[in-house]
Parts: sequence; C-alpha cells; structure tokens
Amino acid sequence: MSEEKGGGCCAPPSGKASPCCGGGSPSKAVIRYEDAFVDGAVDTPAGPVPRIHSRIGSRDLLGRWRVRWGIGRDRYRVAPGLYALGAPDGNAPVLVTANYKLTFDVVRRDAAGLDAWILVLDTRGVNVWCAAGEGTFGTEEVIRRVTEARLSEVVSHRRLLLPQLGAPGVAAHEVRKGCGFSAAYGPVRARDIRSYLEAGWKASPEMRKVVFPTMDRLVLTPVEITGLLRPAGWAAVGLFLLAGVGPGIFSFGAAWERGFAAVAMLAAGILAGAVVTPVLLPWIPGRAFSVKGAVAGGVLAACAVMGLRGALEAPSALALLFAMTAVSSFVAMNFTGATPFTSPSGVEKEMRRALPVQAGLTLLAGLFWVGDAFLR
Repeated sequence: MSEEKGGGCCAPPSGKASPCCGGGSPSKAVIRYEDAFVDGAVDTPAGPVPRIHSRIGSRDLLGRWRVRWGIGRDRYRVAPGLYALGAPDGNAPVLVTANYKLTFDVVRRDAAGLDAWILVLDTRGVNVWCAAGEGTFGTEEVIRRVTEARLSEVVSHRRLLLPQLGAPGVAAHEVRKGCGFSAAYGPVRARDIRSYLEAGWKASPEMRKVVFPTMDRLVLTPVEITGLLRPAGWAAVGLFLLAGVGPGIFSFGAAWERGFAAVAMLAAGILAGAVVTPVLLPWIPGRAFSVKGAVAGGVLAACAVMGLRGALEAPSALALLFAMTAVSSFVAMNFTGATPFTSPSGVEKEMRRALPVQAGLTLLAGLFWVGDAFLR
C-alpha cells in the first residue's frame, strides 16, 4: 500500500532521485535495514514470520525528518519479505507495499488494529509510485516475494491487496499465472485500507482520487533545496569569479560586490522554484512545472527590479530578470517527478522543451551581466 505518492515517477532534470522517491541504488549486502518495529514472531506452516507493531516512535520521526532533508535516503529501508501485523491467521488479508521505510511506516500505522500480513517488496528503498515506474515494484518481484515467503502455506486464500499507485508496474494476470494469487488494486491512501476491506474490497471514487495538496508539496521542499546545495555552491564560486571580470581584467572589489548580488539572485531563484512554486501551484498559470516556475521566478524578479529601480542599469536588470526566471523554472521542473499529474513520457517531453529555453535565458543573463561591467 502507499502513502508516499510516487508510478510513473521519473528522474528530475538534476538526474538524481525525485524528491518523493527515497533511495534508488541497488540493494547491497552492506545495507543495514531498519527493524525497530519488530516485536516478536508469529509461527506459521512456512516458519516464523516477524511480527511488527503499528506505533510510530521518536526513532521513526527522527528518521522521517532526516530523509526529508536528504540524509541517508538511500539507506532508509526495511528488509523485503513477509511481516505479521496484529494476530493474522490464514484468512487475514495480505497487503503488498514497498521497502522504503517511510512508505512502510505509513502502512503499519494506518493499518493499526487490523490483523494482516504485510508483504514487502524489494523496491531498493523507493516508494510505491516511483518504484512502479522504475519496474522494481513489478510483476516479477511480486511473484518472487510470494514464492520466497511460501505465502500459499501461510494463508488459505489466494488474494493480494496492492496499492493503486503500484498498478503501472504490476500485471495482475501475470501474477496469477506466476504464483496463483490474484491481485486487487486498493485505495490510493493507506488510511483507506480499513474502509476498503470493510466495504468488501471495493474502493469508493474518493479512494481512487489522487490529490497533491499543499502539505504534500511542502514536505518535498527541504530535500529539493538540500539536493541543490552542492551545484549551487559551485555556481556561486563561478559567479564570484565572473563578477570580477571587467575593463581592468579582474577586480576583487567587483567580484565581492557584484558576486554577492549574483549569489543572492541565485538563492532567490532557487527559493522561487523550490518553495514559492509548489506552495502557489494551483494558482500559478500554466500546466507544465517549468512554466509555473518561470512565472513565479519572473514575477519575483520583476518585483525586485522595480524595487531596485534607479540602482540597476538596464543590462543588469535584464540579467536579473532572465536569470531568476531560468533558475526558478529549472528548479520547479524537478517537481514533475514528484507528482501524479505527469507521466514519464510527459516529463521527458517537458524537459526537451524547457531545457533549451532555460539554457538560452541563462546565456542571455550572463551576457547582459558581464557586458554591464564593461559599459560602466
């Protein structure tokens, strides 16, 4: 089951994992899986199965905070396999989910009070939606885990409950053919699992609805910003060096004065794309994230130019306008891999269109900015 939205998620322009995804690197023997939620074992005909509790403790909250800031995201996983929640018997439902710890925590928390089996796939620490798009939350992995867990000896039925967002990666008819279990696609949100089961494994239209509210967008901004710190740091060094170039070949005073202003513009562009754009997403015109980011950055840059009227020469004003628009557009485009509104092909199409425009605006900004130093 899923809470961390993510099928069809794809790599953002930065080339790194999307903000919503989690890990992504192949599972290795050195990975230390999280297991503080295991509080015993349940004997089954297939052998003992780890029993887990549904409490979310301080260690879980700290781990969530860390990965939200991009710390240890690749390692925040639980071991794949079968777990018991409550006191499940042979008739208990089997909930299938990913081994990204954030996703796993949401499932065990929202399934509190249920007696159920939880089958965790090895998605390499990636959430359900992203893993479905990448193929790790897929048909073969479902069949492999069902077989390895000897699930047919644990339960008397032959039915799996998969998250709806995992549907792009799993072919139900192939699962049945491969392991004898049918696959039902449940609600989008793990919190609806109980209602879904009580309704006889039927989802209401509301359970099928995928939304991307403000808080879901906001929780992605910290990792978005931290992921940009290193490239932004190198860009800042380049801006300081370029700022010193002028009629006298190089000026340390100009490097500091103009470089500081340029780095401030860079920071403002990042915040426009990583914070302002997701917060105001529904109200910013345009469908593509790159366009929305460009609008947010462009409007803020225009306000800055108006506020600095008289202090900026025309070339520098144009450089500020173009640069902030380009930076904000690029940063906002990262969110295309974190929302259910765009498919992988849609993201690639947007990137093909937006990247040349962003590069062109950046080049123009650089020409105007450096040229202004020679015109003074």
